[in-house]
Amino acid sequence: MQSKFDETEEGANAAHERGTFVHHAEAVWDQREPYGPSGFGGVFISYYATLCAAFAAIGGMVFGYDQGVVSVVLVMPQFLSRFTRVSETASGAGFYKGLLTAMIELGALIGAFNQGWIADKISRKYSIVVAVVIFTIGSIVQTAAVDYAMLTVGRLVGGIGIGMLSMVAPLYISEISPPEIRGALLVLEEFFIVFGIVIAYWITYGTRYMSGEWAWRLPFLLQMIPSTILGLGILFLPFSPRWLASKGRDFEALRSLGKLRQLPTTDQRVQQEWFDIRAEVAFHRQTSAIRHPALQSKSKSNSIKLELVSWMDCFRKGCWRRTHVGVGIMFFQQFVGINALIYYSPTLFETMGLNYSMQLIMSGVLNVTQLVGVIIAVFVGKYSHDWSAHRGPGWASAAFLLFYMLSFGATWGPVPWAMPSEIFPSSLRAKGVALSTCSNWFNNFIIGLITPPLVQNTGFGAYTFFAVFCLLSFAWTFFFVPETRGRTLEQMDHVFKDTSSEEEEARRHAIEVDIIASHHRDLNAGTKDQ
Repeated sequence: MQSKFDETEEGANAAHERGTFVHHAEAVWDQREPYGPSGFGGVFISYYATLCAAFAAIGGMVFGYDQGVVSVVLVMPQFLSRFTRVSETASGAGFYKGLLTAMIELGALIGAFNQGWIADKISRKYSIVVAVVIFTIGSIVQTAAVDYAMLTVGRLVGGIGIGMLSMVAPLYISEISPPEIRGALLVLEEFFIVFGIVIAYWITYGTRYMSGEWAWRLPFLLQMIPSTILGLGILFLPFSPRWLASKGRDFEALRSLGKLRQLPTTDQRVQQEWFDIRAEVAFHRQTSAIRHPALQSKSKSNSIKLELVSWMDCFRKGCWRRTHVGVGIMFFQQFVGINALIYYSPTLFETMGLNYSMQLIMSGVLNVTQLVGVIIAVFVGKYSHDWSAHRGPGWASAAFLLFYMLSFGATWGPVPWAMPSEIFPSSLRAKGVALSTCSNWFNNFIIGLITPPLVQNTGFGAYTFFAVFCLLSFAWTFFFVPETRGRTLEQMDHVFKDTSSEEEEARRHAIEVDIIASHHRDLNAGTKDQ
């Protein structure tokens, strides 16, 4: 990098032409120097960012553990003897069991929605602490529950914490990751969710042999261990440099960026990313001022109004395509039919003496496996009256189900958690991720409501219903979802072509030039003072 730049746009452009510095986001894609190889090959190069991301992903493990615990605890005799309302012999047991399960989803919806403004206000990492505190309160109430009402309240409170973690953990990971390995690190969230389910399954598998109520209380108690580790450990990790820049703490952002990249702050790659972050923040702040000029004064009422209208900005020009992708990808993650598969699998595996619980490890479905879904539908319709006499087709269906799960674990499992946290601009990123996460929990809730009657009333037609959504998700992804691999977060304007007008391009270019020129004026002034 040159030690001195001309302070005019012409001078900056001349420097660009000499190849000394690339400052425009669109050009960065072609010319910027990478931090290392892309994908998992770069994980070991950017080891500190990887460790930070892995630690933050413990939030996914908390979520997965809670899901895994409940699925086994609900059938424990020790649990049912205390909460007789959900036992099979009780009147209305199905409703009360469904309500107990739905409390997590309702709480998560509330938590995910509110985490947007909390993460913007107090930072990504402190909002993780808040989420852990709320989750811990819920876990304590669940562990100490003496009646159904107390347990239900505990599930609701714990769900709020889970929803907050499911929103902010991918957000933090995306903002600290180098662009070359951001996708690989965001996969950690889904990996830890599945890992949490596995851990929960084997813990409850062991505690079910315990006599007394600790058979189910202990698993609820143990879920506080990873959440406490996360809540305390996150305090020692760096702030998101993008959050710092959004608060005007530019030089703190530079130091945080240097620490995350394990490079000196004078490194050209670090400087380039720092300039891009500041330019993107300034551009969207200027755009907000143009859209809402009457709300720019620093009064409390204006701050509240600006917060509200900024939610609406997610649906306006410059962001609506991203909101469509974020909300849509979470919608299809639920509607490709994983819950229907889990519903049918006990019947499918029980007749063959197999343990179906381990399939929960895979956690989903691939959109392009519509054909597999149709094959399963045909087998169920033809042989469901007598599986034991048709073990060959039964095993074939089982194999397709496992392939279905494996495919989802590699694609529709992690990608919907990863993409929303990287596509939104800095000023709306927390809100956009919150809306996307709310879409996940809301559609999860809808699937939970419609699947039992769908299966009961249509039989194998339920498979066809979800197979159609697999096909629709393939078409939707092909036409609407852009490729983000290898792009920095600040290049998403060009990925989505949101700044298409010449006026917006000129404003962004002027901001970038001004930031670079201002930085070098400061450097030159410091040199003269010495």
